[in-house]
Amino acid sequence: MEFLLVAVVIIAVVAFVANRRAQTQRRELEAADLAKVKAFAAEDVTKFGEELQRLDVDVAGHDLDEAARQDYERALDEYDTAKKSLDEAQKPEDIKHITSILEDGKYAVACVRARIKGEPLPQRRPPCFFNPQHGPSAEDVEWAPGGGAYRTVPVCAADAERVRAGAEPDIRKVMVDGERVPYWQGGPAYAPWMQGYFAGFATSGLLPAFLMGSMMGGMWGGYGDGGYADDSGDGGDGGDAGDAGDGGDGGDAGGDGGDFGGGDLGGGDFGGGDFGF
Repeated sequence: MEFLLVAVVIIAVVAFVANRRAQTQRRELEAADLAKVKAFAAEDVTKFGEELQRLDVDVAGHDLDEAARQDYERALDEYDTAKKSLDEAQKPEDIKHITSILEDGKYAVACVRARIKGEPLPQRRPPCFFNPQHGPSAEDVEWAPGGGAYRTVPVCAADAERVRAGAEPDIRKVMVDGERVPYWQGGPAYAPWMQGYFAGFATSGLLPAFLMGSMMGGMWGGYGDGGYADDSGDGGDGGDAGDAGDGGDGGDAGGDGGDFGGGDLGGGDFGGGDFGF
């Protein structure tokens, strides 16, 4: 009986130590991933600030009407909110809130430019697939990476011209093992970054089928069904991305990404193969 009791105690201690070690490893991995994706998002915030400086030059000398002022103020507010959210980010999952803010701010900038030119407001579309820093996409094009299948992707006007000319689009890249690769091959750390830009369009009918399939199939990264779910607590809350869809005259396509919340956007592998490339 005494031997059995000792054995039970030993097993309990070993299990406790193993669990603590696993928790420590998860926290270390989360911290490393946060550092990577936070720096990546910081580049986007900086680029948006530079875009606002150019917008300030563009609007100089124009008598802005009330609608234009509201869009302009919205863009400035979103920039301030994005900077604050970046400073406060504590886990990789927090990054999707930042990129959803930037998506809305970039659309507000596009609206201001249209208004001062006397043009119709642009349609609320997903960001440029190749690089969301480019702002809202202008059209969909057929594109395939080297050796991959053709897919329809939403792209900005400049990248659409590059694709039609047979040139390489301006793809946002990340460092993986000392090599620069497209962001969609960067691993699950970048899943929240991408979710913030695109998940708000899940119900808009504007996302290509392969992106919708990736979202529905839980292939946008490892923060919901797996990854850090045990430690981070709130898993993959895709609903935040829809917050950006209701500002000003921003249209209704940005809308509610919440239907894809929780585990639907989590789990799986964020590698390039998940996009059918």
